[in-house]
Amino acid sequence: MDHYCVLGNPVAHSKSPTIHARFAELTGQALNYGRQLAPLDGFTATLLAWIAGGGRGCNVTVPFKFEAFRLAGTASERATLAQAANTLKFSGAGMIEADNTDGVGLVNDIQLNAGISLAGRDILLLGAGGAAAGVLGPLLAAGPRRLVVTNRTHAKALDLVARHDSHPSLRTLLQKTELLAQEQQGLEVDFDVIVNATASSLGGGEAVPVSARVLKPGALAYDMMYGAAAQRFGDWALAHGAVPRDGLGMLVEQAAESFAFWRGVRPPSAQVLQEMREANA
Repeated sequence: MDHYCVLGNPVAHSKSPTIHARFAELTGQALNYGRQLAPLDGFTATLLAWIAGGGRGCNVTVPFKFEAFRLAGTASERATLAQAANTLKFSGAGMIEADNTDGVGLVNDIQLNAGISLAGRDILLLGAGGAAAGVLGPLLAAGPRRLVVTNRTHAKALDLVARHDSHPSLRTLLQKTELLAQEQQGLEVDFDVIVNATASSLGGGEAVPVSARVLKPGALAYDMMYGAAAQRFGDWALAHGAVPRDGLGMLVEQAAESFAFWRGVRPPSAQVLQEMREANA
């Protein structure tokens, strides 16, 4: 039996064990997937102990995605572009391979499950941390007309955009990209798709770090959190004529990419997402 886990702080709420257990059942894979809490100052020690105990791989969640990337010996192109990893695979001699499946999970959920094409759209990405870093590249690769990054710390957003601007396959798109300082006046600020990649939904303060003027009528307002954590953002979207969507589909889709990275088999993510939506209805 091969062992995998989700490693982060917090992890008690994570639905990843349920998702991967169902993936294993549907694909006939023999594996065990659990939760592993890492102290905020003890990610490396926890990860190395997991590897020493025979773990074959793990998903990495907040706040360790940048640290996970730095520990890897090899990394996929998308993890390298993000400088963050949410998926690690362990091979012989302690080798750690890193990938980032967040972005493709988000794009697949929006385009395949929600049925909304991102090509030619105006997109606003809220945040510039590990979650945003993982999704910016795949969002740009989907071919939007305009993609704006906004973040409380302006320099952090500039660094994220600059890192993507140096990537040849994204340069043409990024020439059209603007960086929007939060609440800056005088720019075109209405968008077809808003993606909340901040931690605002986890805190007790403001649930939405921008004003409703960023929303075009009928815009998709996507919170990368799911369940109760995404409720306030969803309520805000509904109150201003937007269509809310939480990140459960992204969670399932990124998990499917991780599963394929580990096992070489792509599980039926749409089926599992439908089952989870029905179970929570």
